[in-house]
Amino acid sequence: MKEHVLALDQGTTSSRAIVFSKNGFAVAKAQQEFPQLFPEPGHVEHDPEAIWESQLATAKQAIAESGVDADQIAALGITNQRETTILWERDSGKLVANAIVWQSRITAGLCEQLRNDGYEDTFKQKTGLVLDAYFSGTKIRYLLDQVDGLRARAERGEILFGTVDTFLAWRLSGGKLHITDVSNASRTLLFNIHTLDWDDELLGILDIPRAMLPEVRASSEVYGETDPALFGEAIPIAGIAGDQQAATFGQGCFDARQAKNTYGTGCFLLMNTGDQPVASNNGLLTTVGWKVDGKVTYCLEGSVFVAGAVVQWLRDGLQFFDDASEVEQLARSVDSTDGVYLVPAFVGLGAPYWDADARGTLVGMTRGTTRAHIARAALEAIAYQTKDVLDAMESDCGQSLDLLRVDGGATENSFLMQFQADLLDVSVQRPVVGETTALGAAYLAGLATGVWQSTADVSSNWQLDAEFTPAVDQSSMDQRYSDWKRAVERSRNWTS
Repeated sequence: MKEHVLALDQGTTSSRAIVFSKNGFAVAKAQQEFPQLFPEPGHVEHDPEAIWESQLATAKQAIAESGVDADQIAALGITNQRETTILWERDSGKLVANAIVWQSRITAGLCEQLRNDGYEDTFKQKTGLVLDAYFSGTKIRYLLDQVDGLRARAERGEILFGTVDTFLAWRLSGGKLHITDVSNASRTLLFNIHTLDWDDELLGILDIPRAMLPEVRASSEVYGETDPALFGEAIPIAGIAGDQQAATFGQGCFDARQAKNTYGTGCFLLMNTGDQPVASNNGLLTTVGWKVDGKVTYCLEGSVFVAGAVVQWLRDGLQFFDDASEVEQLARSVDSTDGVYLVPAFVGLGAPYWDADARGTLVGMTRGTTRAHIARAALEAIAYQTKDVLDAMESDCGQSLDLLRVDGGATENSFLMQFQADLLDVSVQRPVVGETTALGAAYLAGLATGVWQSTADVSSNWQLDAEFTPAVDQSSMDQRYSDWKRAVERSRNWTS
């Protein structure tokens, strides 16, 4: 019995590959960063070839370092930065433009036009999403409008669209698979989460040819296999999920009202709402979590655009330190922010505000403010933004959260995790295996190929590394949060 699974974790700033064993532990891993492209303020692109080359290289490296031959790998799972949009030629595989990244605000004007034309409720009711430049649909429309002759070619079926999972599956299979899963499809503004199919009315509104779109499949099934030339043997491609849904699955949040928060480039809080979508009245997204064994699980999601990226900004932009891990010691060197608040709205604000015109704001400074105060304010901002989302989520569900499972690079920062627990007044649990995004993709692929028999097997693998419990007076935290909300208001509508 083959008991190893290869997970490809294609992220916003790097590509990673991990070989997991049946007990859910990483046997070998590899990571490679790739360039971020900023053609103009607020616009972010990637070179899809850089995505492919880095992902393929890390996959080969992880297999080589695992000591497991390719023919002993039961399956390959894919998880990916969502909403990032790639177009290429069906016959040649040639890319027609750079990828437009989920962070890009290039289509903010188009979204505003669609709202003014009265389409906001139509999109929200069918897709569970808000009309925002974050999602893929308006990015496709932008490329079809900008590249001469592209729409006509797309209508003839010559041009393919894919989010990163689709692009990787197409390349891995040698062009045989043009597929996505329900979780990634639900992030496009084109997919009806009730009928679980591409929606002709939405395609018409955005003027996007259906012929471009991939086939929508379950999150866990054998779709095909890799080209044998890539790894020496064909490996079944058997699991796909967007990064945040994969992390929720990897955290074992299989019951309704279980939630996790991922602290990466952005911050993504997802709550399992069971087999029925829950509409949000508080600026959250209703999204498909996954489809396994014919059953669809839905989630509520709050997306924070800038979380760990604010620490990168302190390192690279302000040169506060040489290594991001130094931020914790710097923040701990002062007892408080001394009234300083940093709102990292560098690309606008996500949930629950959805303000594309907001911009980064630093308030409350005095002559005594130091870089330590600003560093502490940056970390606290990550926690404050999470509370913004969780408060909205609890309001939508009419139920409070008992505990929050966390993952992502910033969870290694114990100061941040303790502050998060204090602010939310709930226990925060960090698992032993922090690679929950890649692990979720591995579980989905392994469930389809018999490595794991059920989600109960997955749950039994989850182990606690550290638990952070509330340890401060709540009235003081409430006052700090009230001041945070005042700071957010000063950041809003800045560029309008």
